[in-house]
Order: sequence, then structure tokens, then C-alpha cells
Amino acid sequence: MADLVIETVASLDAATVAAVQALVDEIAAYDLIAPLNEAAELGLHHDTVSHYLATPGSRVIGYAQQDPELGTAQLCVHPDARGQGVGTALCTALLTDAPGTQVWAFGNLPAAQAIATRLGYVNVRELLILERPLTLDEAAAPVPAGVTIRGFQPEDEAALLAVNAAAFAHHPEQASMDHANFTERTQQAWYEPAGLLVAVDEAGTMLGFHWTKQHGGRLGEVYVIATSPQASGKGLGGALLTAGLAHLAAAGCRQVILYVESDNPALRLYRRHGFVVARSDVVYAPPERQSR
Repeated sequence: MADLVIETVASLDAATVAAVQALVDEIAAYDLIAPLNEAAELGLHHDTVSHYLATPGSRVIGYAQQDPELGTAQLCVHPDARGQGVGTALCTALLTDAPGTQVWAFGNLPAAQAIATRLGYVNVRELLILERPLTLDEAAAPVPAGVTIRGFQPEDEAALLAVNAAAFAHHPEQASMDHANFTERTQQAWYEPAGLLVAVDEAGTMLGFHWTKQHGGRLGEVYVIATSPQASGKGLGGALLTAGLAHLAAAGCRQVILYVESDNPALRLYRRHGFVVARSDVVYAPPERQSR
């Protein structure tokens, strides 16, 4: 594309955020897969990431975001502009600034595979998206003796963050959830305290939690589910999972999804409860760089 300009900016003004969000929405409607994940959409408002805009004239036809802390990037190109070198130009610009950056490919679509091949990148990580239908009479698994599952209360935050950090100690994104990140998530329109279920023992110690999310259109999500290491092997994961599924079903959801690493042992739990693989997202990286 002869008149293509790749612009790198430290932060986006409100008008540009709106333009990028409109681009993301158009791509999602076309591909039926969101081209940016939640973290990147929140990152549109941050100056802690690098933003790359592909603009022939004043129209934004491509966008990329590089997270220096995680060493990963996400990018998207309008369907009408694909096959014209826009994606490659965005990748080249961000990799020039941050060599070795790993790049997400949501849905691992053919266009993403083609760019990865041109760059000599290889698949180093796979995130599975599982799904299953929900019914009004979702059966709850037995709750371990002495454990209560209830809705989140503000004073639970510190304990929840501690459980999250322990459960996801080796996870490149989820382990970093802190007070600021938690607060940002709870300020989103979809958040409801009743949909964040916590498990506590008789002394009030938090043992785990299941954070559910409602997307609209009767779609729910197992947003985050975690148990503390000392509670593992006691059936708490199944109890939290089914309690959250019952909550989503009662709220009107008729389909539920969840995201899980392809090598996560929790896959056995999810499959036992009827989840199947719908698609996968992958991370591409230089052959010499390994994931996590």
C-alpha cells in the first residue's frame, strides 16, 4: 500500500481510542473473533504500552499494541486492507523497536499464519477456548466439609489477590493481577459482585474463587477460577466451577466459555464437566525464544 504510514505513539487521545475501538468491532463482526483480548482493550487507555497505527490518510486501518512488561504484542488489520502488507508493516515496526517480541494470533487465522511464516516465527504457546451449553438445572458438585461458597465482599480483596498470585505463579498474565488491575476490572460494566464467588473455610480463610462474566447474548464465561495450593485435591475446584455455572445459568446464560492453557492439568476437570474445544489462540515467537 503506497500511501501507508505506520505511526508509533506513547498514548492515544479519546478520538483515536474511539477509532481503534471501531476498527476492533468491525474486525470482530467480520471474523467472529475479537482481534484484541481484554488486556489490550484496556491498554488502549494506558501509556504503559506502545501503540502502532496504520493510517493511509486519516483512517485507521490497522493497529498494534506492544506490552514491554510481558514482551508480547497484538495486532489487527481491517478486512478490506488485508493482503496489502499492512500486518507485516505493523509487525516490522514493533519488532524493530522491540526485537524478540512474541505476537498473539487470536483464532490463529490464515492471515496471522502467513505473517508468522514471513517473519520466520513459530508457535510457542496455545490457549484453548472451551465451551459448553448451560441448562436451568445445572448440578452443583459437593462442597468440601467446612467450606462455604459465597459472593465477594470488599474486604476479601487482599485474600483473593493472594490466592490468585499463588494459583497462577507461573502464568505470564494472570499472575500480575494487583490492586490496580483488580480495581480496573471491577469498574467494567459487566462486573457484578454476586458473580465473583469465593470459597472460605470455617475460620474465614479464603481457599479459592470463581469469577464469572456475562457477555450478553446469553453467553457467560468462567473468567477466572483459582484455588490455593493447600486446598488442592479436595474437590474444591469442581465445587467452585459448578457453583459458578449455576450462577450463570440462573442469570440467563445458555452458553459458557473459558480460556485455558493447552498444558494446564485443569483441562481434565473441564472436560469432565462437559467442556469441549471451540478454537485456539496461539503465540508466535522467534524460534530461539521460548514461551514463559
